[in-house]
Amino acid sequence: METIILFAPLVGAILCGFGWKVIGETAAMWTATSLLFLSALLSWLVFVTFDGTTEQIQILRFIESGTLSTDWAIRLDRLTAIMLVVITTVSSLVHLYSFGYMDKDPQWKEGETYKPRFFAYLSFFTFAMLMLVTADNLVQMFFGWEGVGVASYLLIGFYYRKPSANAAAIKAFVVNRVGDFGFALGIFALFFLTDSINFSDVFAAAPDLAETQLTFLWAEWNAANLVAMLLFIGAMGKSAQLLLHTWLPDAMEGPTPVSALIHAATMVTAGVFLVCRMSPIMEFAPEATAFITVLGATTAFFAATVGLVQTDIKRVIAYSTCSQLGYMFVAAGVGAYPVAMFHLFTHAFFKAMLFLGAGSVIHAMHHEQDMMNYGGLRKKIPYTFWAMLTGTLAITGVGIPLTGWIGFAGFASKDAVIESAFAAGNGFAFWALVIAALFTSFYSWRLMFLTFWGTPRGDKHTHEHAHESPMVMLIPLGVLALGSVFAGAIWYSSFFGKQNEIIRFFGGHYEAPAEELKKAVAERSPKASELKYVMADAPGEAGIYIAPENTVLHEAHYVPTWVKLSPFISMVLGFVVAYWFYIANPSLPGRLAQNQRPLYLFLKNKWYFDELYDVIFVGPAKWIGSFLWKRGDGSVIDGGLNGVAMGIIPFFTRLAGRAQSGYIFTYAFAMVIGIAVLVTWMTLGGGVE
Repeated sequence: METIILFAPLVGAILCGFGWKVIGETAAMWTATSLLFLSALLSWLVFVTFDGTTEQIQILRFIESGTLSTDWAIRLDRLTAIMLVVITTVSSLVHLYSFGYMDKDPQWKEGETYKPRFFAYLSFFTFAMLMLVTADNLVQMFFGWEGVGVASYLLIGFYYRKPSANAAAIKAFVVNRVGDFGFALGIFALFFLTDSINFSDVFAAAPDLAETQLTFLWAEWNAANLVAMLLFIGAMGKSAQLLLHTWLPDAMEGPTPVSALIHAATMVTAGVFLVCRMSPIMEFAPEATAFITVLGATTAFFAATVGLVQTDIKRVIAYSTCSQLGYMFVAAGVGAYPVAMFHLFTHAFFKAMLFLGAGSVIHAMHHEQDMMNYGGLRKKIPYTFWAMLTGTLAITGVGIPLTGWIGFAGFASKDAVIESAFAAGNGFAFWALVIAALFTSFYSWRLMFLTFWGTPRGDKHTHEHAHESPMVMLIPLGVLALGSVFAGAIWYSSFFGKQNEIIRFFGGHYEAPAEELKKAVAERSPKASELKYVMADAPGEAGIYIAPENTVLHEAHYVPTWVKLSPFISMVLGFVVAYWFYIANPSLPGRLAQNQRPLYLFLKNKWYFDELYDVIFVGPAKWIGSFLWKRGDGSVIDGGLNGVAMGIIPFFTRLAGRAQSGYIFTYAFAMVIGIAVLVTWMTLGGGVE
């Protein structure tokens, strides 16, 4: 079953990419889509029936070189099961949605064949992502990691006639290579330290890494912290964390189904999955996890501020994705790995739906993406409106406060992240996330008000002819809407309930804490006697490893009431301010932007990261390239070496040409001279006695 889940998308990609001329465009696309739905169905079956026992399913021998010996195998545990469901569900719905969205795409001329290629890219991306999350060793994971990078390059640059799409694809590829270099160094370090790349061996060696010192870049490092930091650099690139985030908004140049697949639910969550997968090492790397927490919180805040002023509907949702990924990294950084996966799980539903809903709006408005040209679409596209409203209620965290789970999907998981940050004692992360929650509510409702309320703006003809999307696009929205409503409530206990429920879900067994630890925790929590841990006989045997000293998951349930209420209050404030700005007093945003012009431009230009990188990296790189071209190639090689060569080579060519006279006596004379020189050399050299 697991093998079918993994390889069905690859078969679909091959048939759609190379066999469409034989079976036809429509048959090829439906074949690829059907295989994705098969993978999704089997993934849900695995997810629901998984008993928590980690399995290795061998496919073939992978690498055999010296002490390096590894198989291509599927590692099936709860982390894998979660990711299988997320990837295949979203991908199958995106395949179905693409039938309507890509039909008669205005980017292509009449008669051009592009749809089979698009579906082949989607299926290939899905296979690469599945290879990444099912990996049983680091090299196999890296193959999937790079395969995802190649597929994202192809999909982001799918509109290859647009210079902006080509530039965005190259930017995504280059920025991700920076992170991938860190990931590769982390793999090298683990092999150097443990003589293995297999997860079971690496995880078992994690306690020893915490006691090992390593020299790197002329400094002494704790091995566990160094490895964790290098691996996280890889995660930063894929998951668009601050400093390596600049590729994500530009990637919106790709078709909207690509945005939903890559930038909502799958590729950008690969970094979060990597950190949670490597939890046995992260638990022994406190400095690295502290950095992950701070950077995640900073990213959540940064992206939320930029989302406040964006006008492109897809870019607003893109920065929202960047911000929500910051939430996930905060949860992983404080050691609440199940909470990080919980937010990843719920986020997949509502963010994919928001992207596909945005695509439905764009489709209705004849591919207009500027929200300033929308308005009053609520009655024109009612199904899309209700789907987008559901996604907005989910991402802003609407629910009944203090219940923990009675609400939309984002309510349960986002609150769990914020409570975990407070329980970990990280005040900066807690307040950054609370403020980001307020901003998230504001820009999400801003998007809704500008798009569906008010009077129509922009082109009158476009508004008059706006129409609802075809059913093939609306069905995926309906399915994702169900997940946005119920995913948090149904799986709340499994991800963030009592410890025994989490253990049953992720695998492992009970292990009571040491007496001194129990006493220390009891001083902070009156219910410390209930504390149990997600443990296994060795780190990595369960889906997630949590060290005995890590009590965040337990303490998060007993934070003060005001902490539990803070996300709800932020959500309400964001809604009220957005309503005041865009419904009650719509002229206010423009006046505020004029009065606070420097701040507005700072946010509008994304904190000037792109401009800063142009000055630091792009400009010098172009200058060096131009210098080597004009001075190196032009002056030195063409003007110098080539000039000398153009004088010397013709001289020897003419000399050699004269020796080829065509007369026999000339050749005979050359032979005699040659024999004389040879005899003289042998005599003088002592070769003749």
